[in-house]
Order: sequence, then C-alpha cells, then structure tokens
Amino acid sequence: MTKPIVALVGRPNVGKSTFFNRLIGERRSIIEDMPGTTRDRLYGSTEWNGTEFTVVDTAGMLFDASDLDLPLAEISRLAREQAEAAISEADAIVFLVDGREGLTTDDSDVAAVLRTSSKPIVLAVNKADSPERRLDAVEFYALNLGDPIPMSAYHGLGTGDVLDRLVEQLPPNPPTDEDREQVRVAIVGRPNVGKSSLLNRLLGQDRSVVSAVPGTTRDSVDTDMVFEDTEITLIDTAGIRRAGRIDRGVEQYSVLRTLRAIERCDIALLLIDASEGITAQDTHIAGMILEAKKGIIILVNKWDALEKDNYTFNEYSEKLKEAFQFVDYAPVLFISATTGQRVEKILPLVLDVDNERHKRISTGELNNMLRDAINRQPPTATRKGAYLRIYFATQPQVAPPVFLFFANNGELVHWSYARYLENRIREQYGFVGTPISIVFRSRERKER
Repeated sequence: MTKPIVALVGRPNVGKSTFFNRLIGERRSIIEDMPGTTRDRLYGSTEWNGTEFTVVDTAGMLFDASDLDLPLAEISRLAREQAEAAISEADAIVFLVDGREGLTTDDSDVAAVLRTSSKPIVLAVNKADSPERRLDAVEFYALNLGDPIPMSAYHGLGTGDVLDRLVEQLPPNPPTDEDREQVRVAIVGRPNVGKSSLLNRLLGQDRSVVSAVPGTTRDSVDTDMVFEDTEITLIDTAGIRRAGRIDRGVEQYSVLRTLRAIERCDIALLLIDASEGITAQDTHIAGMILEAKKGIIILVNKWDALEKDNYTFNEYSEKLKEAFQFVDYAPVLFISATTGQRVEKILPLVLDVDNERHKRISTGELNNMLRDAINRQPPTATRKGAYLRIYFATQPQVAPPVFLFFANNGELVHWSYARYLENRIREQYGFVGTPISIVFRSRERKER
C-alpha cells in the first residue's frame, strides 16, 4: 500500500517545521526563529482519522533574494528548488501562511506557483492563537486558494480542522489484500553500492543502466519476472544519500521515489558496500524500512573485492549484528553482483521472507505460548505496585503480522515486557525477515 504524500510549503519562518514535528509526534526538524533553517526536505509518517500519509517538511520558498549576499542567495535558490521538487511529487499540499504578520508579497508568489500545480491545496493560517488573529485570517482569501483555516501549530489549536480538510483531499488508503498475486521487492541502498548490477544479475540481462557514477538511477524501475511459479516485481531505486549531500536538480526527486518504492514493496533488499563498511546511512535506510513495516534482507555486496583472512567473516558479522540490532530478525547474505557469488540464494530467501510475512498463528496456539511466557516471566508494569494482568492474545493481521494482547490496563505494560513477548513469538514461530507489531488493549473484567 502506497501512502499519499503531503508537502508542507510556504515562505520562510511561517512554522512549517513546528507543524511537521506536531504531525509526526517527535522533534525531528530544527526550529529556530530565523528564515531558511530548513534547507533539505524531511519526511515522516502520520495518520489522521484512519488515513495514513507521508508528510514532507520543505524549505521556505523565497523568490526575491536580491537583498541577500551571494552565498545566501544561492542557498535560497536551492531551497526553493527542493520545495518545488516536493510539490511535484506530492498528492496534496498544505500551504502555511503567517497570521501574525499577515498577507505578504512572498505569500502571493508561493500561491502563484501552487496554482499551477493542479494539486489539492489546504490553506492554513498559522500563529492564529488569539481571537483577533483568527478573525484577521479572512485577508488570506485574497490568495484565491479556498477557505483559510486558522490554526496554531505551536499550541495545537485548529490543527484538527486543517487535517480534516486535508484527508478529504487525499486518495483513500486501499484495503490490505492478503491474496498474494505477486511479491514486490525493492532494491535499496546508498548510491553506487551495486543495485542496478544486482537487478541485471537477477534477471540475467541488462535491464538497468549500470555505471560507476553515483546517481545513475534517477527513477524507480519496475521489472516483472517469474521465479518458482511466483510473480515477482523487482524495483530498482535511486540511491539515498545523507540529506545534506543531496544535489540540486533531478537527484532531488530520487529520495521521494525511493521512499515510495519502500512504501509499495513487500520486501526490501538493503545493499551494503563491503569495501566501504557499514555507514550511518545504511542503518538510516534500514530504519526507513522498519518504519514502513516491510520485510528486509541485508545483502553485503562486493564481498569478492574485500581482502579476507580466517577472521574476516566473523568480524564483519559481529559489526552487522551490532549496527542492525534494531532489525536483528533480518537475514544476511554476503554476495557479489559482479561475479554472481551467492546471488542464486536471494530469490529463494525472498519467497521465505514473504511466507513469514503472511504466516498466521491460531488463537489457541498463540495463547498456549502466552501462558508459557507468563509462567516463565510474569508481566511487569510501568508503575510500582500497579496490578497488571494479560488475559489472552490473537493475531488480527498479516503482512505485516500484528499481535493483539488484551490486558486489564494496556497502558501499564512496560516496553521491555513487550519486547520479551516479541522475542518469545520469534523463538517459537520465526517470522524471519519481517517486523511484527505488538499491540496492547485494555479490557474490563466482567463481573459474575
């Protein structure tokens, strides 16, 4: 299921980052009272009234940079291009303006760009945290972008009205289809780690352009194939760099397209360059896959190019285990896309992980496991002296697997005990290569 993308746009210093942080529930954007703080696009997932979507925080769009010195003018131009790239890829746009400062020429310039995009637009008047400012929001009708909605991202006032209007504009999330017609596999990783070479090796033909120049692949390329009577769609994607190293121009589009590829795939093949070692960006991409609740297989590519001794494999394996401990269920293969070393093991492993994603445990069997786990280690509560009891469990969903535990008070369950139950599930039932979700729900005990 591909989540719709919503871009937050506006001139500098209107509170886009504050609204972004409120939407995703964490302080990921740096917030300063200085225009131009956000220069790269930031991404996060959120949900409102049952509709999930990806929200993009963009840099402020400033059109008149004549009064800035040359470096700042260049930064302003690059930031505007970043924002325009997000607008191009978005399914809907939230246009933020400043209710404290009122309508400005820069607002009108941004509105002129948005009117040419033909995208659904929600006009949000931020910093309208007083009755007077909410009344003054009517002046933004002059932008001719529909009804302005007063809000305050900082105080959380009116944000629900903005989101209500927004989800009305978004395409509905399609229902989850458990009948697998095909397996969608995204090949992801940093630039120049061998993604296109691996695709060609898997297909046995030159389907993608292969180059030693990072960033050759700009778009996500879908290729259908059949393996062991199973239809597989391979998605070759552009490499993801650190946000600060994303070049202007066509490469700006590649990150959003890679995110879309992860969102619509079932399993992601995360390629790592063995010769360069494990980087922070490798773990960041793994985190994106985890956040999207997709299956994951870690492929250490260019293994043939690494000078090895009797300890190399074990030492590298330990480094992988430490770096990717948050996805310790991910299987690992050491391969070479150039020579074909162990490449033949990838697609069988893909089918194994896909079967694990669709595995369903019967309620009776799951509760037998729960009773055994509770006997081995009784549930712990977040507050001392609190009475916590877990009654029963069920699995309401597959792909990804979700386990629902009913307790007298689900809010009392300590995170470490949730982790303990996940480990018991994995010990008994596997679920190799797939994340599982543990959900606790409160249930009042019925009186006799």
